Amino acid sequence: MTEVNKDLDLQFDPQFSNDGKDLVEADSFERLVAARRSVRRYEADPIPDDVVEKCLDLALKAPNSSNLQPWEFYWVKTPEKRDELARNCFSQPAAATAPTLIVAVARIDTYKANAKQMVEVFEKSSVPVPKPAIDYYKKLVPMAYTLGPLSIWGRLRALGMWGISLFRPIPALPANRDQLFTWAVKTTALACENLMLAFRAYGFDTCPMEGIDPRRIKKLLKLPRGAEVVMVISAGKRAAGGVYGPRIRFDREQFIKRV
Repeated sequence: MTEVNKDLDLQFDPQFSNDGKDLVEADSFERLVAARRSVRRYEADPIPDDVVEKCLDLALKAPNSSNLQPWEFYWVKTPEKRDELARNCFSQPAAATAPTLIVAVARIDTYKANAKQMVEVFEKSSVPVPKPAIDYYKKLVPMAYTLGPLSIWGRLRALGMWGISLFRPIPALPANRDQLFTWAVKTTALACENLMLAFRAYGFDTCPMEGIDPRRIKKLLKLPRGAEVVMVISAGKRAAGGVYGPRIRFDREQFIKRV
């Protein structure tokens, strides 16, 4: 049985719902979050491959919408491609000096295949899976995310949902391609944060870069139409002067509201 299957077996085991309940690592987590900085210059020493693999595994443990996992991470290892990727990040020091470059990609064209995988995993589960969970992936997911030609079905669905929303709360499902990408990008961004914190936990630093040319990066990676480059994450050991200044955050009351 695969690791994913084992995870899902536990999902329906009442005992699993309490796994980790007593874990308290507040001090360690506070130090970890405080130590994560956007690093602009790195030392030349490479990150061991096994560490990169572990960090990528931790990224994939991020929460995601309906467990449809609409993300991909491209660890660009080929020197020529890595150099071209750095140029497509405008050769900024955070890219040009980094020993490791990872491209985070959101996919809007994998939800059907991933929903089918969920059903297959459920069918192999040693613990009975509730029928509504199976029906969700067989019926509701295709209904909720399929847009149709020119997003006609998505727009009609949105109109119907708007009518229902006049009488009761209703989820906002994607009505067009941009909204579907927003759905996938939100999930991918959660995994990116996991990835950066994982590198910091292993003693390495990162920089999430949006100053990139996504069209050229998409061409470099030969990505299909249903893929969107979310960000490029560089990683390595911070060099002297790699952090450009103190962390600046505005007054917390500007952002934290109590209602």
